[in-house]
Amino acid sequence: MMLTAFGLRRTRPLRLRKCSCCLTGKKDEALQPKRSEVWLADLGLAAKVRPVLVISVAYADADYALVCVIPRTASARGSQFEVGVEVPWLQPGAYSLQGMLAVPAAKFLRKLGALDAKQMQEIESALKRWLGI
Repeated sequence: MMLTAFGLRRTRPLRLRKCSCCLTGKKDEALQPKRSEVWLADLGLAAKVRPVLVISVAYADADYALVCVIPRTASARGSQFEVGVEVPWLQPGAYSLQGMLAVPAAKFLRKLGALDAKQMQEIESALKRWLGI
């Protein structure tokens, strides 16, 4: 019991609740984008919200929570470093390899789909050509 300005009040001990990932020690794997997945991501004021292709591997606990992505543009310029990969769940466009950037994991909004191995091979070969490796 505690005396307040309104009289005696019963107090209960504060119970802290833990989420399932805290109890099990497992992180939510669905929120960590994986290589070859296409996500809708918030790229900031100038770049806006757009589809991006994840090209980096998963990060570990000791790493920065950054994911390397290639943004998709709806208005391709015909550059040798733009790869037009057609998928039924996105409007026509191309992945602009020269726009590659690292995005914090918190900026990913939702998963749109994933590219198959052949499509990823096409992106990887153009990326190697652009980086000279």
